[in-house]
Amino acid sequence: MATPDFIIDLRTKIGTDPLWLPGVKVVVIHEGQALLVRRADNGRWTLPAGILEPGEEPALAAVREVQEETGVHCEVTRLLGVATTDPAVYPNGDRAQYLDVVMGARYLKGQARVNDDENLDVAWFGLDELPDLPPKHARAISWALDPKVEGHFITG
Repeated sequence: MATPDFIIDLRTKIGTDPLWLPGVKVVVIHEGQALLVRRADNGRWTLPAGILEPGEEPALAAVREVQEETGVHCEVTRLLGVATTDPAVYPNGDRAQYLDVVMGARYLKGQARVNDDENLDVAWFGLDELPDLPPKHARAISWALDPKVEGHFITG
């Protein structure tokens, strides 16, 4: 799914001014591999991620985003952490920053494939063969691999 309608409606009122939005980032690990997408807007490999719709539960948004972007069906297994993203400026000039709810998920079924217009490629990568990832996406994977049961929170 491209930009949600509620964001488009907001943008008609505020233009490209910064928006503070809730988002999810999802770490799906299956058989020692992480599911990644290569974004169409900047060509970078990242974890599946997206914006929560108004009133949407974060775990449901995580499952929806993974399926929309990759065709993979997953089940959220735990909260990995909550943090903020770096401010983003999109090619059209829109600015946003996200409260990032980072979820760990278990693969259920589905063939990984490009399933939307937001990504150029989708692939499983061995945990020891990950491409260059943005730092906060790499951090999310490290959180998923940490045996700590509690979520990670940035405190300083």
